Amino acid sequence: MEERQEAMAKVGVFVGSVFGGAEEVAQEVVEQLISSGYIAQMYLEPQLDDFLEYRNDAALVITSTTGQGEIPDNLMPLYLALNDQFPQLPKLGYGVISMGDSSYGEDRYCGAGRQFDQLLQQLQAKPVTERLDIDASVNFDALDKAIPWLAGFIKEVI
Repeated sequence: MEERQEAMAKVGVFVGSVFGGAEEVAQEVVEQLISSGYIAQMYLEPQLDDFLEYRNDAALVITSTTGQGEIPDNLMPLYLALNDQFPQLPKLGYGVISMGDSSYGEDRYCGAGRQFDQLLQQLQAKPVTERLDIDASVNFDALDKAIPWLAGFIKEVI
């Protein structure tokens, strides 16, 4: 068990944000991770090399959804690089917090998070817990949903 704790001591937090909501959630998540004893870093313009630094640890993708269910511009280069290079990530534990608005329709709702979740599974990464979808039309403050979910994520990572 001690070996697993050591292996999961680092968590990279990769953010896709349009208007700052996902970034705000990510900042609080990083603070919570650090206070729980993890080495955590937030990436607002993540690149493939940044992500691959965590291939033996844990990654958390926190993203809003834009337009027709797309990934925000600042996170899209990472998604495309992972998809193009298709690195196998069997030792990566990951989580996804996806933010969206269900009033835009089911096929668009939290589309960015769904896409990242599917890609990471294809890369053989292991979901630590189920993806969290936060509906902006129901949850005014995304942190009200994200922080309890994070507690479960932290519990499973250890």
